[in-house]
Amino acid sequence: MSFNFLSKARTLQALAERVTTARILPLIVVRNESWKHDRDAIIQQISGYLPGELLIVRSSSTTEDQFSGSGAGAFLTKQNVRPSDVGSAIDDVFASYGEIVPNDEVLVQPMLGSIIKSGVVFSHEPNTCAPYRTINWHEGSDASLVTSGRGGELWLQAAATPYPTEGWIQEILNLIEELIEITSHDSLDCEFAITQEETKQVLWLLQLRPLVLTRVPESTQDLHRRLRVVDDFISGVTRPHPFLYGSKTIFGIMPDWNPAEIVGVRPRPLALSLYRELVTDSVWAYQRHNYGYKNLRSFPLMAQFWGQPYVDVRVSFNSFVPADIDAELGEKLVEYYLRCLEDNPNLHDKVEFEVVLSCYSFDIDKRLKNLQINGFKDDECERLKYALRKLTNGIINNKHGRWLDDEARVTQLEKRRALLFQNAGSKLEHIHWLLEDGKRYGTLPFAGLARAAFIAVQMLNSLVTRGVLSDQDRSAFMSSLRTVSSDLIYDRHNLDKPDFLQKYGHLRPGTYDIRSPRYDDAPDLYFDWSESPTQVVDHVPFSMNSRQIEALGDLLREHELESTPQEFLFFCRRAIELREMSKFEFTKNLSGALSHLEHFGKDLGFSKDEMSFCDVKLILQTYGSASDYRKIVGDSIEAGMKHFEQTSRLCLPSLICTPADIWGFRISAAEPNFITQKVVAAPVTEIPTGKPLQNTIVAIPSADPGYDWLFAQGISGLITEWGGANSHMAIRAGELGIPAAIGAGELLYRRWSRAQRLRMNCETRTVEVIS
Repeated sequence: MSFNFLSKARTLQALAERVTTARILPLIVVRNESWKHDRDAIIQQISGYLPGELLIVRSSSTTEDQFSGSGAGAFLTKQNVRPSDVGSAIDDVFASYGEIVPNDEVLVQPMLGSIIKSGVVFSHEPNTCAPYRTINWHEGSDASLVTSGRGGELWLQAAATPYPTEGWIQEILNLIEELIEITSHDSLDCEFAITQEETKQVLWLLQLRPLVLTRVPESTQDLHRRLRVVDDFISGVTRPHPFLYGSKTIFGIMPDWNPAEIVGVRPRPLALSLYRELVTDSVWAYQRHNYGYKNLRSFPLMAQFWGQPYVDVRVSFNSFVPADIDAELGEKLVEYYLRCLEDNPNLHDKVEFEVVLSCYSFDIDKRLKNLQINGFKDDECERLKYALRKLTNGIINNKHGRWLDDEARVTQLEKRRALLFQNAGSKLEHIHWLLEDGKRYGTLPFAGLARAAFIAVQMLNSLVTRGVLSDQDRSAFMSSLRTVSSDLIYDRHNLDKPDFLQKYGHLRPGTYDIRSPRYDDAPDLYFDWSESPTQVVDHVPFSMNSRQIEALGDLLREHELESTPQEFLFFCRRAIELREMSKFEFTKNLSGALSHLEHFGKDLGFSKDEMSFCDVKLILQTYGSASDYRKIVGDSIEAGMKHFEQTSRLCLPSLICTPADIWGFRISAAEPNFITQKVVAAPVTEIPTGKPLQNTIVAIPSADPGYDWLFAQGISGLITEWGGANSHMAIRAGELGIPAAIGAGELLYRRWSRAQRLRMNCETRTVEVIS
């Protein structure tokens, strides 16, 4: 029996006798022509068919629920209408249509009570147009919250998954599958509610319409083909490895070197291959071993699933085990870390603070209690404590600490780069050496200095825990730092345009993205040169009082840390500042290499956009050889485009603990990392929009050093979708005293970025949508 989509009301009428997986409320359809001539008779009909109940009067315009567009939310709905007021409610809904045609209708139904869940389900994920059954719901009695865009949880499940779910989610999935079968239409959008009736729950279908997609949806077979590849890979590596602690692994987009923040969830192939080349293939492990941790050399940190980057969390957790720890304790530690993250997936962007013990701190005994609660013996905790103290002493020392060697390496990078630019070599030669030096003298020391900076932040936090510093003291310390970001704002105020761009022109938002213009390529895009910045950093020197210095000295001696209070504070300050400075320096090499890659591609007849699809390894392999460069690059671009098409169609969870997770997963609201103790209420501006940013809360999915131009705009606050407590933007916001919510996650970011105005209270760790 064929099915035709009609109006909202007529569609529900047609489904009422055919749907078996949900109920449909009784309804009366009021046609505009009939309403004009038989108003009293229709009101009497309503009171007879729906006696004594509160009613809902809904729109059912001819312009709604069409294949060309849904018109969702365009017209009025009147809820909790008393029977005596139904006539005026129908008038109001008709009036909301504007120009009314004879076939326009209004739908009258009883109000649904005892709602415990409500939401919408799509047959396809709207952004990728892939066949993921997408359920967006809200817990509670207000059935309008999800459809009005004001909240909710999200569940994505691949159609015809081999890992079926249970409970109410499976009932929703059964409903959408039945509707697809009844209508013979693959792309559907329906609203639902679940009520509690005595001892059972009842599913109600409230509305069904075609789902309007921006491109042709792909088949379930194509989606399954990709997911089976990922499933097979995860199944293959989720087993013991002879050179790793831990019996399984987890994959995440935010732990450790957090690729979601640096290159994004779906990076182009060039950006992803550059990140692997410069950091995650080998540099990260080489430097971590240098700093006293387990040797993980030859283990790449990052996997990629059809172009989407994931950190191998087992490898990461192994790399945080001190080298002096024996294998038995190392195995026990990594198993505990993995279990802790699996049980608390919301910690995926905070593992170094909340899960892993990677350095010594003044609250070490409190942190070790969690291990004791989870079955670690006293002597095991003492051995770990000793190893962490030894490792930390080897890093923080101001005379022979490992960070000092890395500081010297960064100065070599600048000298070598100057020599390279004096050499009139080929573009390919410059690309090779900019990236080679970028690893040896750039990302390698940066990896070490980043570790030192993390330890500095961890130990400062522990001083707050021990009562030596207050939260305000810690914020004051961070605000006293002199880093690249504060220098940029100061220089923007004091340098003329040529001198400013000479110093900062290499920066580009999306540091690894060739398509993103450098500051000096598009200066007017990032700055209003007619005005001086309103936000100039005032570095107030930080100092401890005598009581705090004495207390810090006592702690250093008590914990056998080889440092005086003055040396300790110098290390904390210098480590954090050097982390940012080293990042600034190595991005000069990376940005220069991207510029040469752009021109190298242009000489071969390829645009900047086309070059974003190539793999940098294939280009580097041509250095020192006489090859058909155009064919090599062209083949790489072609392969990259095909691969990226697969990347853009795939949806995966932020944390993957089992193969089943990739087929069906929940996207929950994250716990953001709040920066400062400040409160701000301001309009919201999402990047990129081209709107003025001054005195607004800026929302941006992720931000690397290339986005430091934001801080010269006089912004009031910052929200990011991705980012950790020790991320670039967290450090920047803390240093500049800008209230921020870093790493809000997909759901909260979507909600907050679409708001007109927010109130962000970093002290209470809350964000309120004002309008």
